[in-house]
Amino acid sequence: MDVIVIETPQLGDRSYLVHDGAVALVIDPQRDTDRVDAAAREAGVVITHVAETHLHNDYVTGGYDLARAHGAKYLVNAADPVKFDREPVTDGQVIQIGNFSVTVVATPGHTHTHLSYIASDGTTEAVFSGGSLLFGSVGRTDLVAASDTVGLTHDQYASARRLVHEAEHDAELFPTHGFGSFCSSGPATGAGSSTMGEQLTANHALTDADEEHFVRDLIANLTAYPSYYAHMAPANAQGPGPANLQVPESLDAAELTRRLADGEWVVDLRNRVAFSSNHLQGAVSFEYGNGSNFTTYLGWVLPWSDKLTLVGEHADVEDAIRDLSRIGIDSPDAAIGTEPHAVAPDAPVASYPRVGWEGLLEGRAADDVLLDTRRTDEYAASHLLGAVNVPLHEILSRTDEIPAGKVWVHCGSGYRAGVAASLLQRTGRDVVHVDANFDEAATAGVSMAELTV
Repeated sequence: MDVIVIETPQLGDRSYLVHDGAVALVIDPQRDTDRVDAAAREAGVVITHVAETHLHNDYVTGGYDLARAHGAKYLVNAADPVKFDREPVTDGQVIQIGNFSVTVVATPGHTHTHLSYIASDGTTEAVFSGGSLLFGSVGRTDLVAASDTVGLTHDQYASARRLVHEAEHDAELFPTHGFGSFCSSGPATGAGSSTMGEQLTANHALTDADEEHFVRDLIANLTAYPSYYAHMAPANAQGPGPANLQVPESLDAAELTRRLADGEWVVDLRNRVAFSSNHLQGAVSFEYGNGSNFTTYLGWVLPWSDKLTLVGEHADVEDAIRDLSRIGIDSPDAAIGTEPHAVAPDAPVASYPRVGWEGLLEGRAADDVLLDTRRTDEYAASHLLGAVNVPLHEILSRTDEIPAGKVWVHCGSGYRAGVAASLLQRTGRDVVHVDANFDEAATAGVSMAELTV
């Protein structure tokens, strides 16, 4: 039995192709299933089964479409209220796939109907835990409903312990979440691999002997999660169709200019340095690549149903279309080009200053606004003296709360501040982008607020 890992670092998730050299099971595939097809071809195997651990909250699944394309059995919890035909599976069921077997284990917590799968070829075991047991932690438990969070957290505690009991200690653990996904909770380690035995000493759901303490601690440390999550599980319950990954024909200059003038969402994919120095007036900056969390922040910040136009070089537009399809943002328009004067010669352009911490110290006037666009939990842990906190994902709804005057915008690394600066300039505010690492602010001489415990 071999396990092929298919990474989706843009969302912090993994999918898996499990095979015996002839037939394969796919677990939690992302919507762009061509990557799974390529892995199966390279391994020389036929996909006969596709399985979901749960109705995902952070991405649109490719499971339904992949199973139909291959004539494979689609394994989904019998209790899930889906709108399509599937192979319903239940706790304790054993499924034979070629030379290995798969045991279904009910592991509620991340959702009420969450399943894990233990695969075994008689010699080795592999545990596919979805959003249940992660490396060092567990999946978050507050995605169903606020009234269910306490109960689901107790369930998650019990599920982690049951899963360890059901599997061999040397079984390798393969979670779907926990690699940067907001579906994670608690102290996820960021490790690349682990075993069930290692988790016994490294996972707080297994090392904390006090269940009530575990529940209180996990819930107390839950942070904000992307607003687009609300659309994912309902879409997955419908049985999502294939993603359209084609790059559309580039918009002509007149149409792009009209969209800017009408206030439509035009997203500039260039790096934030280039954007700050010269961009189409009314465009917003969502830098693509370089570990930017582009997909998460765009889906979190911009209105869900509004039409998008992507502006950038062909390769970035192509990759952005793929990434956005994973969260159900389909078929955005595009204008291919890297210079504003090339894609829309008659459209007005704009710019704003971009500085580091030294520039902030030298240039900020006493009555200027210092805006912190990090999450509230980040702000509570440490922030700059006098900073106003409006998290990036709340900027559009809370713009009126930002005091009048020039706004110096910062975050943790500079990325979120670049997005926020572009959004604020779009509303007519005078902005300065502080493109610097927050951890270096104190060393640079920026005054930090004294926190009270």
